[in-house]
Amino acid sequence: MKRIAVALGLMLASTTTLTAVAAPPPPATSAAAPLIERAKFFGNPSRTQGKLSPDGKWLSWIAPRDGVLNVWVAPASDPTQAKALTAEKARPIRQHFWSPDSKMVLFINDKGGDENFVLYGVTVATGVQRTLTPQEKTRVDIVGTSHRIKDRILVGLNNRDPKWFDVYSLDLAKGALTLVFKNEGYAGFTADEDLKLRLAGKSRPDGGTDFFRVVDNKVESQPLGDVGLDDSLTTNPMGYTADGKTLYWIDSRGRDTAALIAQDAATGATKVVGQSAKADVGDVLADPKTGVVQAYSVDYLRTEWTALDPKIGAELDFLKAQLKGDIHVTSRTEDDSAWIVVVDPVTAPAATYRFDRKAHTLTKLFVNRPELEGADLAAMHPVEIKARDGLTLVSYLTLPAGADGKGDSHPDQPLPLVLFVHGGPWARDSYGYSGYHQWLANRGYAVLSVNYRGSTGFGKNFITAGNLQWGRKMHDDLIDAVDWAVSQGITTKDKVAIMGGSYGGYATLAGVTFTPDTFACGVDIVGPSNLETLLKTIPPYWEAGKQQFYKRMGDPTTEDGRTLLRNASPLYKAAAIKKPLLIGQGANDPRVNQAESDQIVTAMKGKNIPVTYILFPDEGHGFARPENSIAFNAAAEQFLGACLGGRAEPFGTAFKGSSITVPDGAKFTPGLEAALAAK
Repeated sequence: MKRIAVALGLMLASTTTLTAVAAPPPPATSAAAPLIERAKFFGNPSRTQGKLSPDGKWLSWIAPRDGVLNVWVAPASDPTQAKALTAEKARPIRQHFWSPDSKMVLFINDKGGDENFVLYGVTVATGVQRTLTPQEKTRVDIVGTSHRIKDRILVGLNNRDPKWFDVYSLDLAKGALTLVFKNEGYAGFTADEDLKLRLAGKSRPDGGTDFFRVVDNKVESQPLGDVGLDDSLTTNPMGYTADGKTLYWIDSRGRDTAALIAQDAATGATKVVGQSAKADVGDVLADPKTGVVQAYSVDYLRTEWTALDPKIGAELDFLKAQLKGDIHVTSRTEDDSAWIVVVDPVTAPAATYRFDRKAHTLTKLFVNRPELEGADLAAMHPVEIKARDGLTLVSYLTLPAGADGKGDSHPDQPLPLVLFVHGGPWARDSYGYSGYHQWLANRGYAVLSVNYRGSTGFGKNFITAGNLQWGRKMHDDLIDAVDWAVSQGITTKDKVAIMGGSYGGYATLAGVTFTPDTFACGVDIVGPSNLETLLKTIPPYWEAGKQQFYKRMGDPTTEDGRTLLRNASPLYKAAAIKKPLLIGQGANDPRVNQAESDQIVTAMKGKNIPVTYILFPDEGHGFARPENSIAFNAAAEQFLGACLGGRAEPFGTAFKGSSITVPDGAKFTPGLEAALAAK
């Protein structure tokens, strides 16, 4: 099923001279667990993303080849006969999928984080790789695939107009592209099993979306339905059943939380298939042949599945009984005889299994990070925190292994805490293994992640409560969570750091500027500092979502909106910074341009306020290359250790293979200058 979705998310005074602080003694509880090398958290996984080909004959996964993540393939009957199918030398492959005819593995990749994703295909029998979308400065979007039509797929390309994706039929064997629909302003499309466009979404000036039927590649003049701003992030079509008679929606119209809705394509009649009063329906399991939804999930504190098909319910019950942890069905053969199942125990690395439905047997295929097996990993605790205005903030707390001697989710004594803020902001934190939570907990910190207002998954009212609240009530929620942690004895007010990427990076900058006495230090990864310049430089292919940004952040085309954005921009409060700050940025970031970090670094230097600024010339919005993640986090743990007193692994060879540069402030992070000199 292919959803229409508007992509919103960035996953989007004093002149006192400060010096690097000396590291306080580490927390007493941090010695309970051996130090785990950061490369085990942030290096390449041994294997990940296992998938079965539709015909069930092949098994694919992503694994390192000469240190770079590539696609590997093996006969499903004998995974030991694996071979590398791709040979990427620089940029890791992070997504792959099978062609409908099982003859080809498809994957997308960009250059240096520029997000101009190109589609590639590799024929399994010959190993020949073809660039299927070779256009320059173009981004590909997968519009539709089919179990019925196996020799082609539908793709969207924005090479004609960078704002809009024209729809093409792609002949997989020949690599030929045939124009299906010239797009003059539609946000997205839904196709059926015949690869016919059936639905088009068009953004409205109020931030909502109108949906139109498409007949013979022509859009009807009157909308089939309309979605207002409040419902725009919680209402989207999921796709059609194979017979084309039913259209599934995730839909919050007329309600708060988004329900799973089945709509009769002919009459327009709808019925509720699945719902929850606490959280949105998030994902579904659908029959590979018919497209009929068999189960749906809801993620409040943790993900819970509800089966609509008794047979699927029995299978899910069997998997839960056999596997200890949260279960994810990630791949199904076309005849549905075999599944790929991933289990996430949180306190152990995720494992991937093949589930043979006929024999009712589970075969363990691989563990994604076997180097973490037997390690002292920490439990994650879902908690509900009340904001000052009564909103409930679903949050996740991780404590160092051995710190919770009483087993009551509270440390035996207060610990330094890292408030780790998710990006988006229209995204969410969920229960599950987190490399950042585990790494920071192993260093002796309590780690808290908060679903502040504006986060998705908890109904449209929770999202709407975050409108125009960047740096305001959204930030208040983070402060309320810190106060909660202090009141619970988890930490003390002087031992809290803030860290995050994208919006989480913005929250870090907001934390050290708007509330300069709350946090002991901050780590900002690709965070915007100036919301006006951020909105001026969003990628052109986000045109369909631009009005939503304006309505939810502030409208830069009006004076009131510009005032709102300026008041919420940490750049203009940079003089208030009095605590240590570490910034990480990718030079090719198309979402949060390098200028966002450059601006605040320049402002701080102008006021003689120290800052460590790390820049990666081959990265974009976040760090895809593990060598760069390891390098940045090596600096981050030294920085946090000096600030909060946690443990830190020596730099050692952390910069090996990394493109790390430090344009400013290496001297303000302990050991960084020496490590750079050694590199």
